[in-house]
Amino acid sequence: MTVEVVHATSVGFEPARTVSLLVNGRLYERVVPVRKTLADCLREDLGLTGTHLGCEHGVCGACTVLFEGRAVRSCLLLAVQADGRSITSIEGLAEPGGELHPIQQAFWEHHGLQCGFCTPGMVLAAADLLAENPDPSEREVREHMSGNLCRCTGYQFVVDSILAAATGLRDRSAG
Repeated sequence: MTVEVVHATSVGFEPARTVSLLVNGRLYERVVPVRKTLADCLREDLGLTGTHLGCEHGVCGACTVLFEGRAVRSCLLLAVQADGRSITSIEGLAEPGGELHPIQQAFWEHHGLQCGFCTPGMVLAAADLLAENPDPSEREVREHMSGNLCRCTGYQFVVDSILAAATGLRDRSAG
């Protein structure tokens, strides 16, 4: 495992703390202000800009990441709260070798994205759903995804994508 360490003596006038984050299977150590969100840490300190910031109030879901395998709003979680924890951002979801994850592939094949701004959060929320319920009904998909907002779609293609991904993942694990 590669460890990347950055040392700092101060971060402006804010209290700071060193955090260790396992992000997408890679261990990072950073000194961050204690009030810095995980979303800002991922984007600014680690260069993982696939995590998008929309409302910054936990309402839109654009900043969704997997935290210890469960979907969370990274705009509401402080980086210091993630110390020692495992995080998966959209950059870490692809298969080894860069092949799209089945959920990403289904979003592409079934037009589950428009401008793409909400897509990383949608895909990770879908991954959370399918990890918990590999055979969801359309109603269950709609309910689970109701916290992820999109200004471009009517959501039907998102639902179709998730249902197709569920079928693909089930077929893959059975085969």
